[in-house]
Amino acid sequence: MVTVTDVRRHSRAAKAGIKVGDILVSINGREIGDVLDYRFYLAEERIELALLRDGHALRKHIKKKEYDDIGLEFETPLMDKKHSCENKCVFCFIDQLPKGMRSTLYFKDDDSRLSFLHGNYITLTNLRDRDIQRIIDMHISPVNVSVHTTNPELRVKMMKNKRAGEVLSYLSLLAENGIALRGQIVLCRGINDGEELTRTMNDLKELYPALESVSVVPAGLTRYREGLYPLEPFSPEECAAVIRQVEDFGERCLDTCGSRLFYPADEWYLQAGLPLPRDEFYEEYSQIENGVGMLTDLQTGFDCELASLSDCLTEVKLPRTVSLATGYAAYDHIRRLCDKLCAAVSGLTVHVYAIRNDFFGEQITVAGLLTYADLAAQLKGQPLGDMLFFPAATLRAEGDVFLDDRSPEELSATLGVPCCPLGSEPSAFIHGILGVDPNAIDHRQ
Repeated sequence: MVTVTDVRRHSRAAKAGIKVGDILVSINGREIGDVLDYRFYLAEERIELALLRDGHALRKHIKKKEYDDIGLEFETPLMDKKHSCENKCVFCFIDQLPKGMRSTLYFKDDDSRLSFLHGNYITLTNLRDRDIQRIIDMHISPVNVSVHTTNPELRVKMMKNKRAGEVLSYLSLLAENGIALRGQIVLCRGINDGEELTRTMNDLKELYPALESVSVVPAGLTRYREGLYPLEPFSPEECAAVIRQVEDFGERCLDTCGSRLFYPADEWYLQAGLPLPRDEFYEEYSQIENGVGMLTDLQTGFDCELASLSDCLTEVKLPRTVSLATGYAAYDHIRRLCDKLCAAVSGLTVHVYAIRNDFFGEQITVAGLLTYADLAAQLKGQPLGDMLFFPAATLRAEGDVFLDDRSPEELSATLGVPCCPLGSEPSAFIHGILGVDPNAIDHRQ
């Protein structure tokens, strides 16, 4: 049972007389416990809602098109509490956060519903047989799984959860029932790399065609690891070896399955000093949210946008000087794109700054983990032009605060210029730097 917190005006629910404060008990006789129940049972064209109002039962009938919403809102998007993680992974990034950050950053979610709704990765350790059956019955697909290793004993060791090994059997069960799977392997030096990585890739390959793709990403190590499991970063040479191992395995998968299936994250190439693969390497870019192919996608889209740039140059107010902050890892790549844009637009100047991550430690080089503190300290007094851009990924989903709980408005006040987030999508990237309305370009006719 869940409580209705809002009823949208003129919606089907409003026309049916449902009110704020009503308690939704069931839809077509099926009890509603969370958002998955609600969405699944709401999909029918004729629905009967059983509700409680002031302790009295009532029923409402609604006719609609299949999958149409009816206009009800609830206290939380999940309609109940998030499911927290029951593991203590040796590489957990949250365990490496300093004290004093906003409280939500310390919550470890491991919620299958968020996997379906938002693409979050889950470990399966807090699921039981009934939960897996529910996923199968509702055909919740794809399911994103943090695998790390298919060696049961090693998975228990890495995740410090006695169920970590046994729940690997759920992967086969989901695959056999037509549930698509996407995997993630967080690689830890000397633990699940080398032969263990080969074993994991071989085991996961057996799940094809249910298995759609797997990302291999390096464990992020901050400077706040006192008392935690001793982990060491991969050297550039070791990063290159991981790339060869994953790429070679992916080539064999391409021959036998028609897809590479396994992809190294961009960070491996950047740390190894190797060129990124071309656009076709990433196929459907199904792991882009895991940092796989993000820079190649930006480069490919950037070149396409640049080809149609003349369509909007009349909208650009020149001369224009702006600045852009990024992490060490992507600096050279971003600088080359900005140089190319400046060469194409006479009168445009872009200063690109690589920001050292003093907040988390120099081992963290990705742009998305930059903070207000490091941006403010390292850009103070630098020539910033008319505006500073920073990666939109540095802000939480609401777009209002950095990881250290400070706002873009505070950064603007500190640096004395407007400071704005810049998206990584090629169109948003170029339009932001040029300061033009995205609709000014007639895209890729």
